[in-house]
Formats: sequence, C-alpha cells, structure tokens
Amino acid sequence: MLLARRLAALPRMMRALTIWRTVLTLLALLWWDGQRWTYRGEALPEQRAARQKRRARWLTAELIHLGSAFIKLGQLLSARPDILPAGWVEELTALQDSVPAFGFDRVQTMLEEELGQRCAEVIDLDPEPLGAASLAQVHRASLRSGRQVVLKVQRPGLEDLFRLDLEVMQQVAAVLQRHPSWGRGRDWPAMARECRRVLLRELDFRVEAQYAARFRQQFLDDNRVRVPGVVWELSTRRVLCLDYLPGIKVNDRDALVAADIDPSAVAEIGAASYLQQLVRYGFFHADPHPGNLAVASDGALIYYDFGMMGLLSDGLRRRLGSMVRAAAARDAAALVEEMQAAGVITGGIDVGPVRRLVRMMLQEALTPPFTANVIDKLSGDLYDLVYGQPFRLPVELIFVMRALSTFEGVGRTLDPAFSLVAIAKPYLLPLMTSSGPGSNDLLNELGRQVGAISTRAVALPRRLDESLERLEQGDLQLQVRLGESDRQFRRMTLAQQSIGQSVLLGCLALSAAILGASTNPIWSVAPIAAALPVSLGWFRMQVKLRRDQRLDQLPSANR
Repeated sequence: MLLARRLAALPRMMRALTIWRTVLTLLALLWWDGQRWTYRGEALPEQRAARQKRRARWLTAELIHLGSAFIKLGQLLSARPDILPAGWVEELTALQDSVPAFGFDRVQTMLEEELGQRCAEVIDLDPEPLGAASLAQVHRASLRSGRQVVLKVQRPGLEDLFRLDLEVMQQVAAVLQRHPSWGRGRDWPAMARECRRVLLRELDFRVEAQYAARFRQQFLDDNRVRVPGVVWELSTRRVLCLDYLPGIKVNDRDALVAADIDPSAVAEIGAASYLQQLVRYGFFHADPHPGNLAVASDGALIYYDFGMMGLLSDGLRRRLGSMVRAAAARDAAALVEEMQAAGVITGGIDVGPVRRLVRMMLQEALTPPFTANVIDKLSGDLYDLVYGQPFRLPVELIFVMRALSTFEGVGRTLDPAFSLVAIAKPYLLPLMTSSGPGSNDLLNELGRQVGAISTRAVALPRRLDESLERLEQGDLQLQVRLGESDRQFRRMTLAQQSIGQSVLLGCLALSAAILGASTNPIWSVAPIAAALPVSLGWFRMQVKLRRDQRLDQLPSANR
C-alpha cells in the first residue's frame, strides 16, 4: 500500500521538479545578466535590452512547454508592467495558447459525463476541432432542433494539473518574496493568490457563459456587432455551448475585399464597439486579438471567447473621466492628484519626480501631429513609466490599453489612414464633461476651473501652516542638483576609494614579502590570495576614472 502511494505521488514530484528547474534556471540567468563582467566592455543599455529580449523569448517558450496553467500565468503577467520590464511585457503579450488537440473519443466521453441524457440533443458532431487551446477545444455540431452550435470542451484532468501547478506557484512566490531585491516593493504571494483565483475561475465555463450573455445583452440593439448566444441547457462547468457564427478573420484584408466588405468600415466598427464597451457599459472584452474577432458576410463584427473579460467600476470610471480631463488640459499636477486618489500611485512618496515624469509623458504623447500608432506609443510610454516607479496600475487599465493598441494595429492593417483618436473623440466627450454629453461644455469647464480654484484657495492656509511647521522643525529640505558638481563629487569619491585600495594592496604585498622570507614561506599565499579581489576592484576603479576623465574632456555641447 505504501509503495502504491509513493508510485502514485511520483508524477506529482516530477512535475514539481520540472517547474522548479525552470524557476531556478530563470533566476540564475537573471543573476548572470545583472553582473557587469558578463558583458563585453561596458554593459551598454542596448546590450542589456538585447539580452533581456532573449530571456523573455526563453521564458515564453518555457511557459508553453510547462502547459496550460503557465500559459495563462504568462498572459496575466503581461498585464503587470509595474513588475516586468517593457520588453518582457511585449513578448508575453504575444503569448498564444495554441496546442495540439486531444482525441475525439475523449471529447465524446467528456460530453457524456457532463451532459448525461442531454447529450442526445447533440447530433452531427464534427470530429475535427475548429480550434484547440490550452484549456479546451471547440467542435462544431447541430442540435435536434436544427440550431447550429459550437461546443467548447475542457481538456480532461486539467483541474487536477492546475491545482498542482498553482500550489508550486505559491511556493515559488514565497521564495521570491524573501529575496532582498526581488521582494522589495512587491507582494509575490498576493499575486500568486490572485492568479490562483483568476485561473480557477476560468476553468468554470459557467462563468464564461454568464460573461457571454451579459456581453451579448450590450449589443442586442446594434446590428453591426454580433455575439453568439448561450445554449444554457447544454452548458456545464466543463462544457460550453454557443451559437455557431461563422465569419472571415478580422485581419484578413484580401478575403474581406473579395467578399465585397469595406475594410475601413470594419476597422471603424471594431474601434467604436470597444469604446462603447468602455465608456457606456464598463464591461469589456479583455482579449480582443484577431483570433477572437471575425467579420460576418454582411460586414458585422463578431466577438468570440469570453473567458477574459474586464470590468471598470463606477468609481474607477469617474476617476478615469477626471484623468482624461486633466490629460487633455496637460495639467500634470491635477493628473497626479487623480492618480493618487484612484490608488494608481502608492501613498507616502515624494510626488515631485512623479509629476515631472507625467508632464514629460503628456508632452510627448499629446503634441501634434499625432502618429498613426499614437495609442501603441502611449501604452509603451506608460509601461516604461510604471516599471520601477511607485505606480500600481489596475489590471483593468492595462487590459484597456492593450485592447486599444490591438484595435489600432488591426485598424492600420485594414485601413492605412485609420485614426483611433478621431473615432474616440465622440466617446471621450462624456468623460471630459461633468454632467454628460448633452450639457454645455463651456459652462462645465468654467465650473470645473472655479471648483478647482476654490478648493486650492481653501487648502492654501493649511499648506502654508504645514510648510512653516516643517521649517521650524528643520524638516524642510532644499535639494539642488548640478550636473558638473555631481560628476566632480563622484570622481573625488572614486579617487578616495582607489587610494584606499592602493594602500591596502601595498600592505598585502609587504606582508607577502615578509612571510616569504620567514621560516614558513607557505604563509605568503594568504596575503597574495587576499590581494586578488582587491586588485580586480582597483582595476575597475581605474577604468571608471579614465571614463569620467574622457567625459570631462568632451565639449559641453556634446555631453
């Protein structure tokens, strides 16, 4: 009995070892990349970026090799630019969960287990799947009523594998949290718990059925957008039955033209429908890549796959409106205040540097003329801004930026003159006014400015009192940074360290000479061995000093 239990536990142990092998390999690679001596010459930003891109590709391949749970984990991590560099986010965003299909006999077994006698309603089930992914695969079928449907069938044994993988993820998160540098400013166990909650919920196809029904309800009165209906009596925890809505892939421009469909009209419908989801409903499709979008024969846009949906709360939508108003006015101070109120910026920090970063981003992103990929550029700037900074962007906002970038790319494929900014104007006007799209914009703007001025006027005595109190207590600090002074101070520090190391090397050399002349010359090895790392540090110090000396010799215009 004991031997049988050990044999049964062997696959779980092998699976855990495989996961830990990948994790330890990744940590070793990251440590290697952090060492300056592993680069040829100086570690230039271009060299670091190229190496990070290779690591991100390696991680993507490893996640695909580890299977379903880790593919989904990679997709969730791609929504966290605050903990991953932009290159890693970009690589993981392109992670697709296309895997080989499982056998048709297992599909039939799953349907019989889940549907029981209701399985008799399904006739003419196509053995060839329409598509296969890490969680499930989709088969076309007909019902006895003549209704054409698709059946999304979950992979057998997937939940047990998910739970094992998620358990190992929790262990990995605990190890990362204890690391002095990787754990600082991050809560890896909380992230692992959130991943567990999201992934286990995605295994329940009843949740996806509810999402699909709610999403379809939003577009019932819009004949330009179609969402498949749910066949509730044939949908369970591991089987989802939806209406079959065939169409042309949204980015297949040649096929659309051949079907006499205007590609530019399709691009406009897609962008308008997504903006409507965000502004009007706050419930949106969080994974609108071209594989989940199609075009019907009459030009209507079809949405597929509702496993990942986003929800903007009323409070977040109101804050988003205030952020849009502040960004449109290029008011960096007001934008930072709104971001703090929304919890996007962590509390208890000096907002001065953050305000400067936001002002630079607004200046670069909102200065005409706008490029065709303005949303893509803005999201890239946003990813660079939040990484390593005191930002905690809600996952929903990241999904919004990603989806808008996806639609922008699809729109440019269909129509080179496509402009998402132009389409977005009518949808952003309700956010930029205080009482809705039908109100007087000038009066709203005047009211907003009067309210802002009065608020700051009321707060002015309190702020003056706080500043005077800090001045009396000696807590008020004045920081002045001068480039030349900083460089000279750094050179003086390096020179002092170099002198100290030179003195230490001289003492070690003298000790080695004295011990070498004694009755036990073998002891001279000790100071020689101690001198080796000191010599390496002294050599690096000389390289830094020479580099700073060359910089000082350059003309000031070239610095």
